[in-house]
Amino acid sequence: MESYDVIIIGAGPAGLSAALYALRGNLKTLILENDTPGGKVVKTSEITNWPGIIQVDGPTLAYNMYEQVLSLNAVYKYGRVIKIQNRKKDKIVYTDDSKYKTKAVIIATGTVYKKIGLENEDKYYGRGISYCAVCDAKLYQGKNIAVLGGGDSALKEAIYLSNFANEVVLIHRRDSFRASPNLIDKMIKIPNILCKTPYVIKKITGKEAIEGITIENPDTKDQLYLSIDGLFPFIGSTPATDFVQDLGILNEQGYVLVNEHMETTIPGIYAAGDVIAKELRQIVTACNDGAIAAQHIVENLKI
Repeated sequence: MESYDVIIIGAGPAGLSAALYALRGNLKTLILENDTPGGKVVKTSEITNWPGIIQVDGPTLAYNMYEQVLSLNAVYKYGRVIKIQNRKKDKIVYTDDSKYKTKAVIIATGTVYKKIGLENEDKYYGRGISYCAVCDAKLYQGKNIAVLGGGDSALKEAIYLSNFANEVVLIHRRDSFRASPNLIDKMIKIPNILCKTPYVIKKITGKEAIEGITIENPDTKDQLYLSIDGLFPFIGSTPATDFVQDLGILNEQGYVLVNEHMETTIPGIYAAGDVIAKELRQIVTACNDGAIAAQHIVENLKI
């Protein structure tokens, strides 16, 4: 069985920042990730709140973070973690097809996008439903699409998609958007973004791919049919913590509870980034969490 000083589960900003500090502390470090390196950052069109850089696209920032830890000889493996076994002197991390021994674990799995909640929704994933505007925008060049949501993510992606689509219909269940005022101001000035509020999606139709959606006003019950080729839901996220449900380290919402060192109630098991219970979930705060967790492990393993 391969053995490491620290295993980091997840390669988003928190995980990659943790890896950076662990590697600089001369820890033998394994990063396990079951998706693209960079987490949600790689799927973000435009980042304007990264200190020192006025604007950067998500894929570029994610790639730079990833390349940085590889340059320090991080071991990076693709794998879906299914269990962490807490033992007295070490931990065993299980994936679908392997297991690894480690002195410490950092859970940095982030969150996953919430589904709309419609019966036939899964049928259309990859056939019209997408959670990544950066990845799929060019597929909808000159076509009509819809974005669901009212927060910063929804508006950012609607604005980005408006550069490709013929028309972007922004659907939100409330009368007003909860996004930041500057995003709202920017969005309402774009002529090919049409807002439909308050509306919810009741039905998706299409034989092989999305052909249209039925939306309903929750107050009046009036319904409208929109002919669209793509649907981008951005209605919030849930923590990716299914694999640690048995450890007793989660709150009622499924987020990991940690102390000021990012350590859980189980010594040697840490968490960082969007997966932990906290007020603000941003790239910069995720990096902060990862650095704190890794540095605490570095200092503890020296004792």
